Amino acid sequence: MKKRILSLLIILVMLTGLAGCKGKTSENTVKIGSKDFTESFIVAELYALALEQAGFEVERKFNLGGTNVTQEAMQKGDLDLYPEYTGTCLLNVLKEEPMKDPEELYAHVKSVYEADYHMTLLDASTANNSQGLVMTRSIAKQYGIQTISDLQKNASLIRFASQGAFEENADGMPALTGTYGEFTFRSVEYYDNAIKYELLKNDKADLAVAFTTDGQLTDPDFVLLEDDKAAWPSYNIVPVIRQDSLEKHPQIEETLNRVSAALDTETMQQLNAKVDLEKEEPEDVAAEFFQENLNGRRG
Repeated sequence: MKKRILSLLIILVMLTGLAGCKGKTSENTVKIGSKDFTESFIVAELYALALEQAGFEVERKFNLGGTNVTQEAMQKGDLDLYPEYTGTCLLNVLKEEPMKDPEELYAHVKSVYEADYHMTLLDASTANNSQGLVMTRSIAKQYGIQTISDLQKNASLIRFASQGAFEENADGMPALTGTYGEFTFRSVEYYDNAIKYELLKNDKADLAVAFTTDGQLTDPDFVLLEDDKAAWPSYNIVPVIRQDSLEKHPQIEETLNRVSAALDTETMQQLNAKVDLEKEEPEDVAAEFFQENLNGRRG
Protein backbone atom coordinates (compact mmCIF):
# COMPACT_ATOMS: atom_id res chain seq x y z
CA MET A 1 0.00 0.00 0.00
CA LYS A 2 2.81 2.41 0.93
CA LYS A 3 4.62 1.63 -2.33
CA ARG A 4 1.44 2.34 -4.28
CA ILE A 5 0.95 5.68 -2.53
CA LEU A 6 4.63 6.57 -3.14
CA SER A 7 4.27 5.72 -6.85
CA LEU A 8 1.18 7.87 -7.14
CA LEU A 9 2.98 10.76 -5.45
CA ILE A 10 5.90 10.46 -7.86
CA ILE A 11 3.54 10.48 -10.84
CA LEU A 12 1.72 13.50 -9.41
CA VAL A 13 4.99 15.39 -8.95
CA MET A 14 6.02 14.57 -12.52
CA LEU A 15 2.68 15.72 -13.94
CA THR A 16 2.86 18.92 -11.90
CA GLY A 17 6.32 19.61 -13.23
CA LEU A 18 5.21 19.06 -16.79
CA ALA A 19 2.25 21.36 -16.30
CA GLY A 20 4.58 24.00 -14.94
CA CYS A 21 6.78 23.72 -18.00
CA LYS A 22 3.87 23.96 -20.41
CA GLY A 23 3.56 27.42 -21.95
CA LYS A 24 6.95 28.61 -20.74
CA THR A 25 8.87 30.63 -23.27
CA SER A 26 12.45 29.59 -23.93
CA GLU A 27 15.17 32.08 -23.09
CA ASN A 28 16.12 31.82 -26.76
CA THR A 29 12.63 32.71 -28.05
CA VAL A 30 12.09 35.89 -30.08
CA LYS A 31 8.55 37.20 -30.53
CA ILE A 32 8.05 38.75 -33.96
CA GLY A 33 4.96 40.74 -34.93
CA SER A 34 3.52 42.04 -38.16
CA LYS A 35 0.83 44.46 -39.23
CA ASP A 36 -2.25 43.38 -41.16
CA PHE A 37 -1.18 43.63 -44.80
CA THR A 38 0.82 41.64 -47.34
CA GLU A 39 4.17 43.38 -47.19
CA SER A 40 4.33 43.26 -43.41
CA PHE A 41 3.54 39.51 -43.45
CA ILE A 42 6.31 38.82 -45.96
CA VAL A 43 9.01 40.85 -44.23
CA ALA A 44 8.12 39.56 -40.76
CA GLU A 45 8.37 36.02 -42.08
CA LEU A 46 11.79 36.78 -43.59
CA TYR A 47 12.92 38.03 -40.17
CA ALA A 48 11.57 34.84 -38.59
CA LEU A 49 13.32 32.55 -41.07
CA ALA A 50 16.63 34.38 -40.65
CA LEU A 51 16.46 34.19 -36.87
CA GLU A 52 15.50 30.51 -36.94
CA GLN A 53 18.49 29.83 -39.15
CA ALA A 54 20.64 31.70 -36.63
CA GLY A 55 19.46 29.32 -33.89
CA PHE A 56 16.59 31.24 -32.30
CA GLU A 57 13.15 29.93 -31.52
CA VAL A 58 10.58 32.25 -33.05
CA GLU A 59 7.06 32.99 -31.89
CA ARG A 60 5.10 34.53 -34.74
CA LYS A 61 2.42 37.10 -33.81
CA PHE A 62 1.33 38.24 -37.23
CA ASN A 63 -1.69 40.19 -38.50
CA LEU A 64 -1.96 42.29 -35.35
CA GLY A 65 -3.41 45.43 -36.92
CA GLY A 66 -2.06 48.91 -37.53
CA THR A 67 0.73 51.00 -36.06
CA ASN A 68 -1.04 51.75 -32.78
CA VAL A 69 -1.52 48.04 -32.07
CA THR A 70 2.04 47.00 -32.85
CA GLN A 71 3.50 49.93 -30.95
CA GLU A 72 1.44 49.08 -27.87
CA ALA A 73 2.46 45.42 -28.09
CA MET A 74 6.11 46.47 -28.21
CA GLN A 75 5.75 48.76 -25.22
CA LYS A 76 4.05 46.00 -23.21
CA GLY A 77 6.76 43.49 -24.09
CA ASP A 78 4.34 41.28 -26.02
CA LEU A 79 6.67 41.64 -29.01
CA ASP A 80 10.44 41.82 -29.31
CA LEU A 81 10.48 43.24 -32.82
CA TYR A 82 8.50 43.84 -36.00
CA PRO A 83 8.94 45.47 -39.44
CA GLU A 84 8.03 49.15 -39.56
CA TYR A 85 8.61 52.14 -41.84
CA THR A 86 10.81 55.11 -41.06
CA GLY A 87 8.18 57.60 -42.22
CA THR A 88 5.50 55.89 -40.13
CA CYS A 89 7.71 56.13 -37.06
CA LEU A 90 8.09 59.86 -37.66
CA LEU A 91 4.54 60.83 -38.58
CA ASN A 92 2.32 58.28 -36.85
CA VAL A 93 4.27 57.51 -33.67
CA LEU A 94 6.27 60.65 -32.97
CA LYS A 95 3.56 62.88 -34.52
CA GLU A 96 6.17 65.11 -36.13
CA GLU A 97 6.29 66.96 -39.44
CA PRO A 98 7.64 65.19 -42.55
CA MET A 99 11.40 65.19 -43.12
CA LYS A 100 12.65 64.86 -46.68
CA ASP A 101 16.20 63.61 -46.13
CA PRO A 102 16.00 59.82 -45.52
CA GLU A 103 19.25 59.61 -43.56
CA GLU A 104 18.29 62.53 -41.32
CA LEU A 105 14.84 61.02 -40.82
CA TYR A 106 16.30 57.64 -39.85
CA ALA A 107 18.85 59.11 -37.43
CA HIS A 108 16.23 61.29 -35.76
CA VAL A 109 13.69 58.51 -35.29
CA LYS A 110 16.34 56.10 -34.00
CA SER A 111 17.51 58.66 -31.44
CA VAL A 112 14.02 59.46 -30.14
CA TYR A 113 12.97 55.79 -30.01
CA GLU A 114 16.02 54.98 -27.91
CA ALA A 115 15.55 57.93 -25.59
CA ASP A 116 11.77 57.81 -25.12
CA TYR A 117 10.52 54.33 -26.02
CA HIS A 118 13.33 51.93 -25.01
CA MET A 119 13.37 50.68 -28.59
CA THR A 120 15.80 51.09 -31.44
CA LEU A 121 15.97 50.76 -35.21
CA LEU A 122 18.32 48.32 -36.91
CA ASP A 123 19.54 48.98 -40.46
CA ALA A 124 16.83 50.22 -42.82
CA SER A 125 16.43 48.61 -46.23
CA THR A 126 16.41 50.67 -49.39
CA ALA A 127 12.89 49.33 -50.03
CA ASN A 128 10.77 52.45 -49.83
CA ASN A 129 6.98 52.09 -49.51
CA SER A 130 6.21 55.78 -49.87
CA GLN A 131 3.35 57.71 -51.41
CA GLY A 132 3.22 57.81 -55.17
CA LEU A 133 1.08 58.69 -58.16
CA VAL A 134 0.41 56.13 -60.88
CA MET A 135 -0.93 56.36 -64.44
CA THR A 136 -1.37 53.94 -67.29
CA ARG A 137 1.61 54.06 -69.58
CA SER A 138 -0.59 55.00 -72.54
CA ILE A 139 -2.03 58.08 -70.80
CA ALA A 140 1.39 59.14 -69.51
CA LYS A 141 2.78 58.87 -73.07
CA GLN A 142 -0.21 60.70 -74.56
CA TYR A 143 0.39 63.77 -72.38
CA GLY A 144 4.17 63.48 -72.05
CA ILE A 145 4.05 62.92 -68.29
CA GLN A 146 7.00 61.26 -66.56
CA THR A 147 7.40 63.35 -63.43
CA ILE A 148 5.06 65.04 -60.96
CA SER A 149 6.22 68.39 -62.37
CA ASP A 150 4.99 67.20 -65.79
CA LEU A 151 1.71 66.20 -64.15
CA GLN A 152 1.18 69.64 -62.66
CA LYS A 153 1.61 71.27 -66.07
CA ASN A 154 -1.02 68.96 -67.56
CA ALA A 155 -3.33 68.65 -64.54
CA SER A 156 -6.30 70.26 -66.31
CA LEU A 157 -6.42 67.26 -68.67
CA ILE A 158 -6.28 64.60 -65.95
CA ARG A 159 -9.07 62.75 -64.09
CA PHE A 160 -7.74 62.02 -60.60
CA ALA A 161 -8.95 59.02 -58.57
CA SER A 162 -8.03 60.16 -55.07
CA GLN A 163 -8.70 58.91 -51.54
CA GLY A 164 -9.96 60.79 -48.50
CA ALA A 165 -6.92 59.94 -46.39
CA PHE A 166 -4.57 61.16 -49.13
CA GLU A 167 -6.27 64.54 -49.17
CA GLU A 168 -6.02 64.92 -45.38
CA ASN A 169 -2.77 63.31 -44.25
CA ALA A 170 0.30 65.52 -43.92
CA ASP A 171 2.29 63.23 -46.23
CA GLY A 172 -0.46 63.20 -48.88
CA MET A 173 -1.86 66.13 -50.85
CA PRO A 174 -0.62 68.75 -48.34
CA ALA A 175 2.98 67.61 -48.91
CA LEU A 176 2.39 67.47 -52.66
CA THR A 177 0.96 70.99 -53.01
CA GLY A 178 3.45 72.36 -50.49
CA THR A 179 6.26 71.24 -52.78
CA TYR A 180 4.81 71.59 -56.28
CA GLY A 181 2.01 74.13 -55.85
CA GLU A 182 -1.69 73.62 -56.60
CA PHE A 183 -3.01 71.02 -59.05
CA THR A 184 -6.09 72.02 -61.07
CA PHE A 185 -7.27 68.57 -62.16
CA ARG A 186 -9.99 68.11 -64.75
CA SER A 187 -11.91 66.16 -62.11
CA VAL A 188 -11.30 64.62 -58.68
CA GLU A 189 -13.33 61.64 -57.46
CA TYR A 190 -12.79 59.63 -54.28
CA TYR A 191 -12.55 55.84 -54.35
CA ASP A 192 -11.57 52.93 -52.14
CA ASN A 193 -7.88 52.06 -52.30
CA ALA A 194 -8.61 48.47 -53.37
CA ILE A 195 -9.99 49.42 -56.80
CA LYS A 196 -7.55 52.10 -57.91
CA TYR A 197 -5.74 49.96 -60.50
CA GLU A 198 -9.02 48.67 -61.93
CA LEU A 199 -10.16 52.27 -62.42
CA LEU A 200 -7.05 53.02 -64.45
CA LYS A 201 -7.27 49.81 -66.47
CA ASN A 202 -10.94 50.45 -67.29
CA ASP A 203 -10.38 54.09 -68.27
CA LYS A 204 -12.46 55.40 -65.36
CA ALA A 205 -9.57 57.62 -64.26
CA ASP A 206 -6.19 58.81 -65.54
CA LEU A 207 -4.31 59.11 -62.26
CA ALA A 208 -4.45 57.33 -58.90
CA VAL A 209 -2.71 57.34 -55.54
CA ALA A 210 -0.23 54.49 -55.16
CA PHE A 211 2.27 53.07 -52.72
CA THR A 212 5.68 52.64 -54.28
CA THR A 213 6.00 48.93 -53.43
CA ASP A 214 2.54 47.97 -54.77
CA GLY A 215 2.71 44.63 -56.55
CA GLN A 216 0.60 46.03 -59.40
CA LEU A 217 3.52 48.26 -60.38
CA THR A 218 5.23 45.18 -61.84
CA ASP A 219 2.61 45.42 -64.62
CA PRO A 220 4.25 47.24 -67.58
CA ASP A 221 0.93 48.94 -68.33
CA PHE A 222 1.42 51.14 -65.26
CA VAL A 223 3.96 53.88 -64.68
CA LEU A 224 4.87 55.43 -61.33
CA LEU A 225 5.55 59.14 -61.73
CA GLU A 226 8.93 60.38 -60.55
CA ASP A 227 8.69 62.58 -57.45
CA ASP A 228 11.29 64.92 -58.96
CA LYS A 229 11.10 67.50 -56.15
CA ALA A 230 10.99 64.96 -53.31
CA ALA A 231 7.62 65.96 -51.89
CA TRP A 232 7.15 62.85 -49.75
CA PRO A 233 9.20 61.46 -46.88
CA SER A 234 10.87 58.07 -47.13
CA TYR A 235 9.12 54.99 -45.82
CA ASN A 236 12.05 52.62 -45.73
CA ILE A 237 11.32 49.21 -44.23
CA VAL A 238 13.17 48.86 -40.93
CA PRO A 239 13.23 46.38 -38.04
CA VAL A 240 12.13 48.03 -34.79
CA ILE A 241 13.33 46.11 -31.73
CA ARG A 242 13.07 46.52 -27.99
CA GLN A 243 16.43 47.55 -26.55
CA ASP A 244 16.28 44.94 -23.79
CA SER A 245 15.69 42.24 -26.41
CA LEU A 246 18.69 43.41 -28.41
CA GLU A 247 20.88 43.56 -25.32
CA LYS A 248 19.82 40.01 -24.47
CA HIS A 249 20.36 38.76 -28.03
CA PRO A 250 22.91 41.03 -29.79
CA GLN A 251 23.22 38.51 -32.63
CA ILE A 252 19.80 39.65 -33.86
CA GLU A 253 21.26 42.88 -35.22
CA GLU A 254 23.63 41.35 -37.75
CA THR A 255 21.08 38.70 -38.69
CA LEU A 256 18.31 41.17 -39.53
CA ASN A 257 20.68 43.67 -41.12
CA ARG A 258 21.43 40.98 -43.70
CA VAL A 259 17.73 40.72 -44.46
CA SER A 260 17.39 44.49 -44.82
CA ALA A 261 20.37 44.57 -47.20
CA ALA A 262 18.57 42.09 -49.49
CA LEU A 263 15.41 44.19 -49.87
CA ASP A 264 14.89 47.05 -52.29
CA THR A 265 11.78 48.67 -53.76
CA GLU A 266 11.68 46.55 -56.92
CA THR A 267 12.13 43.35 -54.91
CA MET A 268 9.22 44.23 -52.63
CA GLN A 269 7.03 45.02 -55.64
CA GLN A 270 7.77 41.55 -57.00
CA LEU A 271 7.18 39.79 -53.67
CA ASN A 272 3.92 41.68 -53.08
CA ALA A 273 2.78 40.82 -56.61
CA LYS A 274 3.19 37.09 -55.94
CA VAL A 275 0.76 37.38 -53.04
CA ASP A 276 -1.68 40.05 -54.20
CA LEU A 277 -1.81 39.16 -57.90
CA GLU A 278 -0.71 35.53 -58.17
CA LYS A 279 -2.47 34.57 -54.91
CA GLU A 280 0.47 32.75 -53.33
CA GLU A 281 0.71 32.53 -49.54
CA PRO A 282 2.99 35.15 -47.89
CA GLU A 283 4.94 32.51 -45.97
CA ASP A 284 5.61 30.57 -49.21
CA VAL A 285 6.77 33.71 -51.00
CA ALA A 286 9.06 34.60 -48.09
CA ALA A 287 10.45 31.05 -47.90
CA GLU A 288 11.26 30.98 -51.61
CA PHE A 289 13.01 34.36 -51.47
CA PHE A 290 14.90 33.36 -48.34
CA GLN A 291 16.07 30.10 -49.90
CA GLU A 292 17.30 31.85 -53.04
CA ASN A 293 18.85 34.95 -51.48
CA LEU A 294 19.59 34.50 -47.78
CA ASN A 295 19.94 30.81 -47.04
CA GLY A 296 23.36 29.99 -45.64
CA ARG A 297 24.08 33.56 -44.50
CA ARG A 298 24.30 33.40 -40.77
CA GLY A 299 24.29 36.46 -38.54
